[in-house]
Amino acid sequence: MSLKQKLMALGLSSAVALAGANLIAPAEAPNGEPILHTYLDPVDIITACFGHTGPELENNQFFSEQQCIEMFAKDLGKADRQLRRLTYPVQLTEGEHAAYLSLIYNFGAGNFQTSTLRKLLLRGERVAACYQLTEACGKHGCNGFVYARGIKQPGLVERRAKEQSICLKDLYVEQNH
Repeated sequence: MSLKQKLMALGLSSAVALAGANLIAPAEAPNGEPILHTYLDPVDIITACFGHTGPELENNQFFSEQQCIEMFAKDLGKADRQLRRLTYPVQLTEGEHAAYLSLIYNFGAGNFQTSTLRKLLLRGERVAACYQLTEACGKHGCNGFVYARGIKQPGLVERRAKEQSICLKDLYVEQNH
């Protein structure tokens, strides 16, 4: 059973499971396989599995693959609820949904809430909002979506480029009709 199928079996929608399996898991864990123990992420936060963080984690904890998938499903569900609340009343395309879910999962709802990206999205400037994913500094201001502790992270640059590509795909199709 694929990771997407496992996530859907735990009650996630197809779109959320797709974003989790195709965007988030490969960025958070090598080869999209969960890291079955706690570790320190690039900003020294105790992390496990598919980028899970929380006060319950301690150094030297170990998890089964099933525990990691269950934590991932719970984290994705929480991020999805935050995304829907912060983008209401905009009806996101599947691509926007996946991209912004990945961003919130990685950078947090608080950072998304105050972002230029969100402001553009809510104003109806959807293509410009997608471009914010990779635009560290530009005509719409600066974002920190590719930085950790002030240092540009190549992994985040790659992740944001994938998110942007997925974010834009449905928007360009819609504009051509």
